[in-house]
Amino acid sequence: MRGEAVVVGAGIGGLAVGRALRQDGWRVRLLEREPGLPRTGTALGMWPEAMAALARLGVADLVRERGVRQHGATFLRPDGTPFGRVVPDEPAHLVSRPALHELLYRDALEDVVEWGSRVDDLADLPQADLVVGADGLRSRVRERVTGGPNVPRPLGTVAFRGVVPGGVDAVTETWGRGRLFGITPQDARTTNWFACVREDLLAERAGATSDVETLHDLFGDWHDGVAEVVRAVAREGDVDRRTLYDAAPLSSMVRGNAAVIGDAAHAMAPNAGRGACEALIDAVALADALRHARSVLEGLRAFDCARLAAGRRTARLSRALNRLSTGRRLDGARRRVMGALARAA
Repeated sequence: MRGEAVVVGAGIGGLAVGRALRQDGWRVRLLEREPGLPRTGTALGMWPEAMAALARLGVADLVRERGVRQHGATFLRPDGTPFGRVVPDEPAHLVSRPALHELLYRDALEDVVEWGSRVDDLADLPQADLVVGADGLRSRVRERVTGGPNVPRPLGTVAFRGVVPGGVDAVTETWGRGRLFGITPQDARTTNWFACVREDLLAERAGATSDVETLHDLFGDWHDGVAEVVRAVAREGDVDRRTLYDAAPLSSMVRGNAAVIGDAAHAMAPNAGRGACEALIDAVALADALRHARSVLEGLRAFDCARLAAGRRTARLSRALNRLSTGRRLDGARRRVMGALARAA
């Protein structure tokens, strides 16, 4: 079936579902609070299921052209010795967030995204046959679906992210007590990095005067691969710092003619590298369910059956990885996490 759809949020999930619905003949409006597409951002891993969703959207080949193919990740101790490796059955593709936004938007949504449109009151939403909440961690549409307030859950960790000049060939993640540091390619000339640190560990180093100083203090004496990246982070503007939250599990992703996807449905810790992937899979699953349904309600029920449990499992795994990878006691936990990560890959 088809009709009129209002999508709240033009991030990865919103652009993907808007593109998919337009391909199926829906009339779509996307309401986005930001003034335009993002111009900066770090690399996102596109796992095989996400690449299949991107193929459905007609941009998988472009993602392969713009991205970097990766065949696995090595996990290291702070001295550089490895303690594990994950090698998925199929490779992943790393692509920068701005590039992915552009590819989803281009040649499909230029005339339907309403930039600078805030949705503070759901009563002000335009009338439509379908309302999709792709409005992130603090989603207002989620409140319509749950019938209650949206209260994100603090994870007790803080993420630092950025890019530095120079290329790397491999994906590594180094785990220390209470913190980790990850390095991936961004493209041939740029390296993507990310760190995750327990809040109580940061509190112990409250004397640091800036995020750059904090990074140097926490990671500057780790192995050369990490230390070189940290030394390249010279300006405060090079660091994106965010306190991390996830979302409590939903009993349903739909209510009436409304659905939530991506972070609005199952915001998760970044540690499994699956947040953007889940948003893409949600978007395509929603459009496909509606395509084969006789009514919006029937399509939303089918979507909920297809995606609710899967999203909850991934969010649960991500939360466990966040807790264990930044734990104070790591040896036994590492083995369990590596087994879970290998099974999920």
